[in-house]
Amino acid sequence: MSSSFQSIAGQSLGSLDSLNGLKAQASRDPKASIRETAKQFETLFMQEVMKSMRASTLASGMLDNNATQLGTEMLDTQFAGKMSGLPGGLSDAIQRQLQRQMGVQDLSPEAVKRASQTTLAQALPALATKGIPNHVQSFIQKHDASAKAASAATGIPASFMVAQAAHESGWGKREIVGADGTKSHNIFGIKATPGWTGKTVDVQTTEYVNGKAQKVVAKFRAYGSYDEAFKDYARLIGTNDRYAKVVAQAQTGSAAGFAKGLQQAGYATDPAYAEKLAKTINTTMRVQRAMA
Repeated sequence: MSSSFQSIAGQSLGSLDSLNGLKAQASRDPKASIRETAKQFETLFMQEVMKSMRASTLASGMLDNNATQLGTEMLDTQFAGKMSGLPGGLSDAIQRQLQRQMGVQDLSPEAVKRASQTTLAQALPALATKGIPNHVQSFIQKHDASAKAASAATGIPASFMVAQAAHESGWGKREIVGADGTKSHNIFGIKATPGWTGKTVDVQTTEYVNGKAQKVVAKFRAYGSYDEAFKDYARLIGTNDRYAKVVAQAQTGSAAGFAKGLQQAGYATDPAYAEKLAKTINTTMRVQRAMA
């Protein structure tokens, strides 16, 4: 069972008031109890879908705050409630499946909950990634193996590295390419330092000097594959004393600490780099949970 379904199952019928209410309803009208349970599951599922949609939308963060986030969550909850229980909707499918599975032998809320978990796990897994852009899913899946190999070498969580590659490359849409359009596979935005002996690509980029953005042409490293890019990133972060504290922060599992450490170590000149990267890391982890 995916983590999304476990989350839904854990919430459905979980509160004492909800359980007691369904018990009372089941004694009066068993079919209505199944119908109400199905609607609850559909509502929770729609909330998960909308949460994934929000998570995979990369906001600028300029106007984001706790108040706007709370307002968005409340609005999403209202939308999920209004979209649930409609004729021909998901709750109808859940209700029919529950009735087929349970027959008329056991209509208790506890049995409904068990059957609901099985139904969601078996019949609805494809919907777990609904609302997540295909290019986001594809990017995470494409680089999963390389990130895990780099994680084993550095101790930095694979999700952190995938997220940083996603942030630097715009989920693969802004990859560094040569003048002839040849891919550099440099999805981490690593520049060619004086000691670099490999291939390079000259690219116009934005640098921040005294807080002001300026367009400059810089040399970036070029690789033969994405796997090479992750390996080089692992060497850069894992063997350079400059990033020792960054690795330590990453190993604690703190996305904010890791992102802040990279900025303080001079990985990027954007003054908002840490905030942007931390958001992308959290987005990546939420998407990975939905895809698990």
